[in-house]
Amino acid sequence: MNGHAQALPRSMSMPVAKKIPWGFAEVFAISQTALPALLILPGMQVIRLPIRVSAFGISLAAFAWYVLTPKAKLRQSKAQSWVFGVMALLAVMLFHPLTPSLMGGFAHLAVYFAVMAPLFWAPAFVDSPERLARIMWILLICAGVNSIVGVLQVYNPDRWLPAEFSRVVMAQDMGLGPVTFTGPDGRELVRPPGLFDTPGSVAGPAAYAALLGLVFAISQIQPWRRLVSLAFAGAGLAAIYLSQVRICWAVTFGMMLAYALTLSRQERFAKATQFAILAGGIFVGGFVLAVSLGGGEIRDRFFTLFAADPLTVYKGARGDLFQMTFDQLLIDHPFGAGLGRWGMPAAYFGTFTEYNAPIWAEIQLTGWMIDGGVLMFALYGGALIVTALGQWRVAMVKNDSRLATCGGVVLAANLGTAAMIFSFTPFVAQMGIQYWFLAGALHGVAVRKGLDGA
Repeated sequence: MNGHAQALPRSMSMPVAKKIPWGFAEVFAISQTALPALLILPGMQVIRLPIRVSAFGISLAAFAWYVLTPKAKLRQSKAQSWVFGVMALLAVMLFHPLTPSLMGGFAHLAVYFAVMAPLFWAPAFVDSPERLARIMWILLICAGVNSIVGVLQVYNPDRWLPAEFSRVVMAQDMGLGPVTFTGPDGRELVRPPGLFDTPGSVAGPAAYAALLGLVFAISQIQPWRRLVSLAFAGAGLAAIYLSQVRICWAVTFGMMLAYALTLSRQERFAKATQFAILAGGIFVGGFVLAVSLGGGEIRDRFFTLFAADPLTVYKGARGDLFQMTFDQLLIDHPFGAGLGRWGMPAAYFGTFTEYNAPIWAEIQLTGWMIDGGVLMFALYGGALIVTALGQWRVAMVKNDSRLATCGGVVLAANLGTAAMIFSFTPFVAQMGIQYWFLAGALHGVAVRKGLDGA
């Protein structure tokens, strides 16, 4: 990564004479890919839990440093009071009569806070647009490599697939059956996990690779770096198609649309046009590459997105979970059904009875209803809305193009994560950590520029 100053967009780049040393924020960004990637190595499944916990534990350790270091304090972001409200509600829910075990409930609470903690400590480590731009470059490299590995796992599965898949997946009755598809030569292929151990999990990082790759591809940097960025973006789209996670395709489209509209609102019409043209190219190019590697099932899977209106498509994919959330859980448990009744904390630490059995939750909306009911919806939803509005204000700054560019990228990326609440559980996963890390980082830069923050 030497020579990183020349690798950044001019609107975000630092003067050559101003060398900024690497710090914890850069290491943290790498760790969120590097630690889970350990699980693709042979024999690592026996320590899966410590490895998965470590990615969250780093965030908690950074928060402890933040609390113990008074000079790290900056003006609070508007979202922090909403986060305090979420944690207070979870603390009360810990003692809900339907919480199956204190250990499971506390583990669930810890996951929530580890995900949100970067909002507090990231501002102390990210002090300039240049550092934030470098972090985005790191995220692009990590997500881009992840995507390329995902493509290679379909091209040559014998060499590139993990030696062992997640024990959680393998313990299911049908094993890998639901996450396989028939390739063009008749072989059974597994949806690519990328640098993770769960089939299809490359789709999340691939969405970021697609967005960030295009952002850097239209920036004024060395031509070879622009080509690398564009290649990462194309690999991201191809990996999404091959993973068959249709919602990530839709989210990627939404993120790119949000960024193009932000560029237009910033009156950078030439950049917006260039971005839109390249986006169309990689959507088509990624599809052609994916179909050539994965066969007709890839084509048929994504064509179902256009078989009916979006609402009908969603009802066929996640509609039953959405309906259960509002037709059943809202009626039976309007203020929550106990803490630690779903997700990995429940699987590892829950002690269940017929009275408080585990509840299946595949979308964040269901999880919020279980964990705090309508109050959780209001508090976490409020935090996301306030955060998005703050990032929009930063993106619309007139007198600092570097800061505005950073604001636009973070806004687009985080809107994509927020949209995933309808089909995934991003805010108890590493995707949520990245959301609050970028939100906190942008806030740290903004307040140092004299703005209200993000």
